[in-house]
Amino acid sequence: MAARLRRRIHLLLENTDQRNLWGRRLQSALIALILINVFCVIFESEPSIYADYSDAFTLIEILSVLIFTAEYAARVWISVEGTKARSARPLKTRLRYMLTPMALIDLASILPFWLQFITGVDLRVLRALRLLRIFKLTRYAPVVSLFLDVLREEAESIAAALFLLLVLMMVSSSLMFLAEHQAQPESFSTIPKTMWWAVVTLTTVGYGDVVPITAAGKIIAGVSTILGVGMVALPTGILLAGLQDQIHRRREAFRKRVNRMMMVGELSARKRAQLEKLREELGVDEDVAAEILSRLKAEEDRVCPHCGKPAKLKTIPDADDIP
Repeated sequence: MAARLRRRIHLLLENTDQRNLWGRRLQSALIALILINVFCVIFESEPSIYADYSDAFTLIEILSVLIFTAEYAARVWISVEGTKARSARPLKTRLRYMLTPMALIDLASILPFWLQFITGVDLRVLRALRLLRIFKLTRYAPVVSLFLDVLREEAESIAAALFLLLVLMMVSSSLMFLAEHQAQPESFSTIPKTMWWAVVTLTTVGYGDVVPITAAGKIIAGVSTILGVGMVALPTGILLAGLQDQIHRRREAFRKRVNRMMMVGELSARKRAQLEKLREELGVDEDVAAEILSRLKAEEDRVCPHCGKPAKLKTIPDADDIP
C-alpha cells in the first residue's frame, strides 16, 4: 500500500508521464505559489504596503511553508523511486537526495520560517533568505539546467578569464593610485579604495563619481578602458560558445534517440510520449524536434530506385542542417 502511494506521489511531483493531467496541474500550482511568495517578500519591504496587508502576508507565508514542507518531505520519501535508487538502501538513497542542490534549495526555502518559529527570534537575515524560493523554479525550467551545464563545462576557461580581469584590475588600480594620490588624496587615498574606480572603468560602466585629473591618470584610464572592453567580453564569448555547443549536443542526443526508435519500428503513442519527455528534459524547441522527426521520417520512407525496396535508415541528418 505504501509503495503504491509512493509511486503515485512520484508521478504527481516528478510528472514523468506527460499525459498526467493532475501532475501538470500540481506543477503549475507550485510554480504560481513560488511566484506569489517571491512577490510577497519583495512588497513586504515597502513599509506602507506591509502595514496595510501584514495579515495577508502572514497568512500566505504560513500556508506556503506548510505546502513547501509537505512537498520537501514527499520528495525525500519518493526519492527511492528512481530507476537506480530501487536497488540501493532507502535510507542511504534519501540522505544522498537531501544533499542534492535542488533538495538543499527546498530546505533553505522553509528553514528560515521554522528557525524563527522554534527560536522565537525574528531575524531579518533569515526573512531575506525566503527569496531563495525563486530558485525552486529551476526544477521546472530546462533552460536553467542548460546554462548550469555550460557553466560546469566552461568553469576552467571562465576562471582563467576572471583571473586575468582581476590581475588587470589590481594593476590599473595600483597605477592610478600612484598617478592620482597626490592630486586627489580624498578620492584615491588607498589602493583598495581605488579598486572601485578600476571596477567601474574596466566594466565600462563609468559612473563618473571618481575621475582622474592628471595627464598620467587620464592615460591610465584610457588604456584601462580599452583593455577592459576586451577582458569583460571574454567570459561572455566563452559562455556563448559553450551555450551553442551544448545546444548542438542536446539536439544531437535527441536526434539519435529518435533515430534508434524509428529503426526498431513505428513510433507508437508510448514512444512519442517518451520522446516528448526527452525533448522537454533536453530543452529542445518544439519546431526543431518536429523538423528532426520529419527529416528522419522522410529518410525512412526513401525507396531504392533500382529494386523498389524501402531504404534502411542508417544515418541521421547532420547536426548543422537544422537551425
